Amino acid sequence: MMTTKPTQRPERPWFSAGPTAKRPGYSLAGLPQDLLGRGIRAPEVVARFAEALTMTRRLLEVPADFQMLYVPGSQTGAIEAALWGMLGQRPVQVVAFENFGKQWETAVKDRLKLDPEVLSAGWGDLPDLSRVDPKKDLVFPWNGTTAGVRVPNADFIAADREGIVICDATSAAFGMPMDWPKVDVVGFSFQKALGGEAGIGVLCLSPRAVERLDSYTPDWPLPKVLKLTDDKGRFDRALATGVVVNTMSVLTIEDWIDAVEWGLSVGGLAELHRRTDANFAVLEAWVERTPWIDFLANRIETRSTTSVCLKIVDPRVAGLDEAGRYGFVTRLKALLEAEGAAFDVESYRKAPAGLRLWCGPTVETADVEAVTPWLDWAFETTAAEIAA
Repeated sequence: MMTTKPTQRPERPWFSAGPTAKRPGYSLAGLPQDLLGRGIRAPEVVARFAEALTMTRRLLEVPADFQMLYVPGSQTGAIEAALWGMLGQRPVQVVAFENFGKQWETAVKDRLKLDPEVLSAGWGDLPDLSRVDPKKDLVFPWNGTTAGVRVPNADFIAADREGIVICDATSAAFGMPMDWPKVDVVGFSFQKALGGEAGIGVLCLSPRAVERLDSYTPDWPLPKVLKLTDDKGRFDRALATGVVVNTMSVLTIEDWIDAVEWGLSVGGLAELHRRTDANFAVLEAWVERTPWIDFLANRIETRSTTSVCLKIVDPRVAGLDEAGRYGFVTRLKALLEAEGAAFDVESYRKAPAGLRLWCGPTVETADVEAVTPWLDWAFETTAAEIAA
């Protein structure tokens, strides 16, 4: 049966998983302009960068004994800096259940020439995390942005571990709780949960991570943009004061401060989590009552609440070959965007063909409610076209 075209559109139809939606009420014109064009080493600029780290620590509730610093290259640069600067001292495990975990597997195996033990799983699943060895270093994503799968908790990480734990948290930070005592390196980027601009990554380093940098020098040369140590081979403490390794965008920092100030103003981390959970609950209820769609995550407890990935299970689509399924999603997406009802809801390009909607804290719950009838309409319209 053909679904009637809805009449009410989301006020903010932005559901991209990166960059994610700007905060409600955002205006580029509202950002401070006085430091634009100033040198990156100017004391006022360094102070502003340092202030952004302080505010981020407060909003994310990063422990006081963690060091925080900026890394060029967004989340990719942040995690690469940790891999290149810290691994190699002891055996390493990599958890790879979606695209970015697989990227870290490739980095460790092919570029660092280490021989990692890879704990892998297919799309929609988590690997057997009981195999995590506390004697080894560990690299894992808390939330799989491209698979919509997250670890339900950090119980698989030992409190008395010998290795360090490097956590890719870019689509988990600010949107879901983090177990800080169980991680040593946490990396995230501006353009995910709070809708900042891309290009700058953040690393949060535990005392154990700093000790690794102070005491261990890898065998391979380090590019300048990935180097976290000073000329004496110790962690460069200046990086934790707002100093940056290369020229970074002052405008991007001002944009980030705007996002963090909003997060603090609405109630802090607990409210950001509540907003995310409320958004996810709306989408979850729609999936449960809608026969043509399902979660890509195969277990309820591993469903991401931020990057919600969905698969089309209707036999009219599921029976198509891979090219046909991708073509179906492309047409569905085009219908939504032509109506201004939803933008960028297709699955990640390497993931199974389906939908992905960001439900993080900058998204309004009313907009998630408003988009679901449009998803139904676009699906039925596209299905009717391929049946004709």
